[in-house]
Amino acid sequence: MARIKQLRNFGLDTNHRTYVIAEIGINHGGDVDTAKLLIDSAAKTGCDAVKFQTYLTEKRAPKGNQAVFDILKKCELPFDDFAKIKVHAESQSLTFFSTPFDSESLEYLETIGTELYKIASFDVVNQTLVREIALTGKPVIMSVGMVDHNEIQNAYEILYKKTNKLSLLHCVSSYPLEEENANLAAIYELQDAFDCVVGYSDHTPDIKVPLYAVAAGAQVIEKHYKIDRDMDCIDGPVSITEDQMKTLVDRIRETEQIFGDGVLGVREVEQQATIFRRMNDL
Repeated sequence: MARIKQLRNFGLDTNHRTYVIAEIGINHGGDVDTAKLLIDSAAKTGCDAVKFQTYLTEKRAPKGNQAVFDILKKCELPFDDFAKIKVHAESQSLTFFSTPFDSESLEYLETIGTELYKIASFDVVNQTLVREIALTGKPVIMSVGMVDHNEIQNAYEILYKKTNKLSLLHCVSSYPLEEENANLAAIYELQDAFDCVVGYSDHTPDIKVPLYAVAAGAQVIEKHYKIDRDMDCIDGPVSITEDQMKTLVDRIRETEQIFGDGVLGVREVEQQATIFRRMNDL
Protein backbone atom coordinates (compact mmCIF):
# COMPACT_ATOMS: atom_id res chain seq x y z
CA MET A 1 0.00 0.00 0.00
CA ALA A 2 1.23 3.51 -0.81
CA ARG A 3 2.79 5.59 1.94
CA ILE A 4 0.89 8.52 3.38
CA LYS A 5 1.73 11.69 1.45
CA GLN A 6 2.52 15.04 3.06
CA LEU A 7 -0.25 17.05 1.46
CA ARG A 8 1.46 20.43 1.66
CA ASN A 9 4.11 19.03 -0.70
CA PHE A 10 1.31 18.68 -3.26
CA GLY A 11 -0.12 22.18 -2.89
CA LEU A 12 -2.91 21.25 -0.47
CA ASP A 13 -3.09 23.65 2.47
CA THR A 14 -3.77 21.40 5.47
CA ASN A 15 -1.92 19.86 8.37
CA HIS A 16 -4.18 16.83 8.26
CA ARG A 17 -3.70 13.59 6.39
CA THR A 18 -6.96 14.11 4.45
CA TYR A 19 -7.98 17.20 2.47
CA VAL A 20 -11.77 17.68 2.53
CA ILE A 21 -13.45 19.68 -0.22
CA ALA A 22 -17.00 21.04 -0.14
CA GLU A 23 -17.95 21.00 -3.82
CA ILE A 24 -20.32 23.94 -4.10
CA GLY A 25 -20.09 23.67 -7.87
CA ILE A 26 -23.22 25.29 -9.30
CA ASN A 27 -25.48 24.76 -6.27
CA HIS A 28 -25.57 28.56 -5.87
CA GLY A 29 -27.94 28.67 -8.85
CA GLY A 30 -26.15 31.63 -10.40
CA ASP A 31 -26.52 33.90 -7.36
CA VAL A 32 -23.35 35.24 -5.74
CA ASP A 33 -25.08 35.91 -2.40
CA THR A 34 -26.18 32.27 -2.24
CA ALA A 35 -22.61 31.27 -3.02
CA LYS A 36 -21.44 33.28 -0.03
CA LEU A 37 -24.06 31.67 2.21
CA LEU A 38 -22.83 28.25 1.10
CA ILE A 39 -19.26 29.27 1.98
CA ASP A 40 -20.39 30.50 5.42
CA SER A 41 -22.10 27.18 6.00
CA ALA A 42 -19.13 25.11 4.81
CA ALA A 43 -16.81 27.08 7.10
CA LYS A 44 -18.70 25.66 10.11
CA THR A 45 -17.96 22.05 9.15
CA GLY A 46 -14.17 21.93 9.42
CA CYS A 47 -13.60 21.24 5.73
CA ASP A 48 -10.44 22.57 4.07
CA ALA A 49 -11.70 24.05 0.81
CA VAL A 50 -14.66 25.11 -1.27
CA LYS A 51 -14.70 24.39 -4.98
CA PHE A 52 -16.71 26.07 -7.72
CA GLN A 53 -17.16 25.69 -11.48
CA THR A 54 -16.17 28.50 -13.84
CA TYR A 55 -17.40 28.37 -17.42
CA LEU A 56 -19.04 29.98 -20.40
CA THR A 57 -22.19 27.99 -21.08
CA GLU A 58 -21.85 28.37 -24.84
CA LYS A 59 -18.51 26.52 -24.65
CA ARG A 60 -19.53 23.91 -22.07
CA ALA A 61 -23.04 22.76 -22.97
CA PRO A 62 -23.49 19.84 -25.38
CA LYS A 63 -24.75 21.01 -28.75
CA GLY A 64 -28.40 20.24 -29.32
CA ASN A 65 -29.26 19.65 -25.65
CA GLN A 66 -31.33 22.70 -24.81
CA ALA A 67 -32.32 21.44 -21.35
CA VAL A 68 -28.69 21.11 -20.22
CA PHE A 69 -27.83 24.47 -21.81
CA ASP A 70 -30.66 26.21 -19.94
CA ILE A 71 -29.63 24.73 -16.57
CA LEU A 72 -25.98 25.67 -16.99
CA LYS A 73 -26.86 29.15 -18.25
CA LYS A 74 -29.06 29.77 -15.21
CA CYS A 75 -26.17 28.73 -12.92
CA GLU A 76 -23.44 30.61 -14.77
CA LEU A 77 -21.80 33.32 -12.66
CA PRO A 78 -20.17 36.41 -14.21
CA PHE A 79 -16.38 36.13 -14.00
CA ASP A 80 -16.11 39.09 -11.62
CA ASP A 81 -18.23 37.26 -9.05
CA PHE A 82 -15.44 34.73 -8.56
CA ALA A 83 -13.14 37.43 -7.24
CA LYS A 84 -15.77 38.24 -4.59
CA ILE A 85 -16.24 34.54 -3.82
CA LYS A 86 -12.50 33.97 -3.45
CA VAL A 87 -12.14 36.88 -1.00
CA HIS A 88 -15.15 35.66 0.98
CA ALA A 89 -13.84 32.08 1.19
CA GLU A 90 -10.43 33.27 2.34
CA SER A 91 -12.06 35.47 4.99
CA GLN A 92 -13.53 32.23 6.36
CA SER A 93 -10.10 30.50 6.31
CA LEU A 94 -11.13 28.26 3.44
CA THR A 95 -9.15 27.64 0.27
CA PHE A 96 -11.04 28.73 -2.85
CA PHE A 97 -10.51 26.94 -6.13
CA SER A 98 -12.49 26.10 -9.22
CA THR A 99 -12.89 23.86 -12.23
CA PRO A 100 -12.34 25.90 -15.41
CA PHE A 101 -14.16 24.44 -18.42
CA ASP A 102 -12.67 26.68 -21.10
CA SER A 103 -9.66 28.86 -21.87
CA GLU A 104 -11.36 32.14 -21.04
CA SER A 105 -12.41 30.86 -17.61
CA LEU A 106 -8.90 29.65 -16.88
CA GLU A 107 -7.43 32.98 -17.96
CA TYR A 108 -9.77 34.84 -15.64
CA LEU A 109 -9.06 32.56 -12.67
CA GLU A 110 -5.36 33.24 -13.20
CA THR A 111 -5.95 37.00 -12.96
CA ILE A 112 -7.43 36.64 -9.45
CA GLY A 113 -4.57 34.51 -8.18
CA THR A 114 -6.22 31.10 -8.04
CA GLU A 115 -3.61 28.75 -6.58
CA LEU A 116 -5.20 25.36 -7.29
CA TYR A 117 -7.20 23.93 -10.18
CA LYS A 118 -9.58 21.04 -10.66
CA ILE A 119 -10.01 19.07 -13.86
CA ALA A 120 -13.39 17.35 -14.17
CA SER A 121 -13.70 13.75 -15.31
CA PHE A 122 -15.38 15.01 -18.48
CA ASP A 123 -12.16 16.78 -19.50
CA VAL A 124 -9.50 14.16 -18.76
CA VAL A 125 -9.50 13.38 -22.49
CA ASN A 126 -9.62 17.08 -23.44
CA GLN A 127 -5.88 17.40 -23.97
CA THR A 128 -6.10 21.03 -25.10
CA LEU A 129 -7.61 22.15 -21.79
CA VAL A 130 -5.34 19.81 -19.79
CA ARG A 131 -2.27 21.40 -21.44
CA GLU A 132 -3.53 24.92 -20.74
CA ILE A 133 -4.07 24.11 -17.06
CA ALA A 134 -0.66 22.41 -16.90
CA LEU A 135 1.02 25.55 -18.24
CA THR A 136 -0.04 27.48 -15.13
CA GLY A 137 2.35 25.32 -13.12
CA LYS A 138 -0.21 25.29 -10.29
CA PRO A 139 -1.24 22.25 -8.24
CA VAL A 140 -3.96 20.23 -9.96
CA ILE A 141 -6.65 17.87 -8.69
CA MET A 142 -8.14 15.68 -11.42
CA SER A 143 -11.16 13.39 -11.15
CA VAL A 144 -10.87 10.24 -13.23
CA GLY A 145 -14.39 8.96 -13.84
CA MET A 146 -15.32 7.44 -17.23
CA VAL A 147 -11.67 6.95 -18.28
CA ASP A 148 -9.32 4.00 -18.55
CA HIS A 149 -5.70 3.65 -17.43
CA ASN A 150 -4.20 4.87 -20.72
CA GLU A 151 -6.40 7.98 -20.80
CA ILE A 152 -5.42 8.81 -17.22
CA GLN A 153 -1.76 8.19 -18.07
CA ASN A 154 -1.88 10.56 -21.04
CA ALA A 155 -3.36 13.41 -18.99
CA TYR A 156 -1.03 12.69 -16.05
CA GLU A 157 2.04 12.91 -18.28
CA ILE A 158 0.91 16.24 -19.76
CA LEU A 159 0.41 17.67 -16.28
CA TYR A 160 3.55 16.18 -14.75
CA LYS A 161 5.78 17.96 -17.28
CA LYS A 162 4.73 21.28 -15.70
CA THR A 163 3.86 20.41 -12.09
CA ASN A 164 4.44 17.44 -9.82
CA LYS A 165 1.79 18.69 -7.39
CA LEU A 166 -0.92 16.37 -8.61
CA SER A 167 -3.87 14.59 -7.03
CA LEU A 168 -6.00 11.99 -8.80
CA LEU A 169 -9.50 11.34 -7.49
CA HIS A 170 -11.14 8.01 -8.14
CA CYS A 171 -14.67 8.80 -9.28
CA VAL A 172 -17.68 6.99 -10.70
CA SER A 173 -19.65 9.42 -12.86
CA SER A 174 -23.15 8.34 -11.88
CA TYR A 175 -25.58 10.84 -10.32
CA PRO A 176 -26.54 9.71 -7.73
CA LEU A 177 -24.20 6.76 -7.25
CA GLU A 178 -25.41 3.55 -5.64
CA GLU A 179 -23.01 2.46 -2.89
CA GLU A 180 -22.41 -0.97 -4.40
CA ASN A 181 -21.06 0.67 -7.57
CA ALA A 182 -18.39 2.80 -5.85
CA ASN A 183 -15.51 0.48 -6.87
CA LEU A 184 -13.24 1.78 -4.10
CA ALA A 185 -10.59 -0.83 -4.96
CA ALA A 186 -9.64 1.52 -7.81
CA ILE A 187 -7.93 3.66 -5.14
CA TYR A 188 -5.26 0.93 -4.78
CA GLU A 189 -4.87 0.76 -8.55
CA LEU A 190 -4.21 4.50 -8.75
CA GLN A 191 -1.78 4.40 -5.81
CA ASP A 192 0.23 1.66 -7.50
CA ALA A 193 0.30 3.33 -10.90
CA PHE A 194 0.88 7.04 -10.21
CA ASP A 195 3.31 9.07 -8.10
CA CYS A 196 0.83 11.54 -6.63
CA VAL A 197 -1.86 12.00 -4.01
CA VAL A 198 -4.84 9.72 -4.54
CA GLY A 199 -8.32 10.60 -3.34
CA TYR A 200 -11.99 10.07 -4.02
CA SER A 201 -14.79 12.23 -5.44
CA ASP A 202 -18.12 10.87 -4.22
CA HIS A 203 -21.60 11.02 -5.72
CA THR A 204 -23.53 8.96 -3.18
CA PRO A 205 -26.07 10.92 -1.10
CA ASP A 206 -24.50 9.93 2.23
CA ILE A 207 -21.11 9.83 3.99
CA LYS A 208 -20.44 6.10 4.43
CA VAL A 209 -18.62 5.52 1.14
CA PRO A 210 -16.18 8.45 1.49
CA LEU A 211 -15.34 7.22 5.00
CA TYR A 212 -14.53 3.81 3.57
CA ALA A 213 -12.43 5.57 0.93
CA VAL A 214 -10.37 7.28 3.65
CA ALA A 215 -9.85 3.91 5.33
CA ALA A 216 -8.67 2.61 1.94
CA GLY A 217 -6.04 5.37 1.75
CA ALA A 218 -7.80 8.25 -0.03
CA GLN A 219 -6.20 11.54 1.04
CA VAL A 220 -8.57 13.93 -0.73
CA ILE A 221 -12.33 13.70 -0.32
CA GLU A 222 -14.66 15.79 -2.46
CA LYS A 223 -18.39 15.95 -1.71
CA HIS A 224 -21.10 18.05 -3.34
CA TYR A 225 -22.48 20.46 -0.77
CA LYS A 226 -25.74 22.16 0.19
CA ILE A 227 -26.73 23.99 3.36
CA ASP A 228 -29.64 21.78 4.41
CA ARG A 229 -32.19 19.30 3.07
CA ASP A 230 -34.64 22.09 2.20
CA MET A 231 -32.18 23.82 -0.12
CA ASP A 232 -33.36 23.63 -3.72
CA CYS A 233 -30.22 23.24 -5.83
CA ILE A 234 -29.12 21.61 -9.05
CA ASP A 235 -26.93 18.89 -7.52
CA GLY A 236 -29.18 18.35 -4.49
CA PRO A 237 -29.55 14.56 -4.97
CA VAL A 238 -25.76 14.03 -4.69
CA SER A 239 -25.07 16.75 -2.12
CA ILE A 240 -24.67 16.48 1.64
CA THR A 241 -25.79 19.03 4.21
CA GLU A 242 -23.86 21.11 6.72
CA ASP A 243 -24.67 18.59 9.47
CA GLN A 244 -23.59 15.66 7.32
CA MET A 245 -20.37 17.37 6.29
CA LYS A 246 -19.49 18.17 9.88
CA THR A 247 -20.05 14.53 10.83
CA LEU A 248 -17.97 13.42 7.85
CA VAL A 249 -15.05 15.70 8.76
CA ASP A 250 -15.18 14.64 12.42
CA ARG A 251 -15.14 10.96 11.51
CA ILE A 252 -12.34 11.45 9.01
CA ARG A 253 -10.24 13.10 11.72
CA GLU A 254 -11.03 10.20 14.07
CA THR A 255 -9.99 7.76 11.36
CA GLU A 256 -6.71 9.61 10.85
CA GLN A 257 -5.97 9.34 14.56
CA ILE A 258 -6.78 5.63 14.62
CA PHE A 259 -4.51 4.99 11.63
CA GLY A 260 -1.64 6.91 13.23
CA ASP A 261 1.69 7.54 11.51
CA GLY A 262 2.49 3.94 10.64
CA VAL A 263 5.97 4.05 12.21
CA LEU A 264 7.12 0.70 13.60
CA GLY A 265 8.76 0.42 17.02
CA VAL A 266 7.88 0.62 20.69
CA ARG A 267 5.03 3.09 21.07
CA GLU A 268 4.71 5.27 24.15
CA VAL A 269 1.57 3.41 25.20
CA GLU A 270 3.53 0.12 25.03
CA GLN A 271 6.35 1.17 27.37
CA GLN A 272 4.92 -0.52 30.45
CA ALA A 273 4.49 -3.78 28.56
CA THR A 274 8.14 -3.99 27.44
CA ILE A 275 9.17 -5.72 30.69
CA PHE A 276 7.31 -8.79 29.39
CA ARG A 277 9.34 -9.05 26.17
CA ARG A 278 11.01 -12.46 25.99
CA MET A 279 14.48 -12.34 24.49
CA ASN A 280 16.38 -15.54 23.71
CA ASP A 281 19.17 -16.15 26.22
CA LEU A 282 21.94 -17.35 23.97
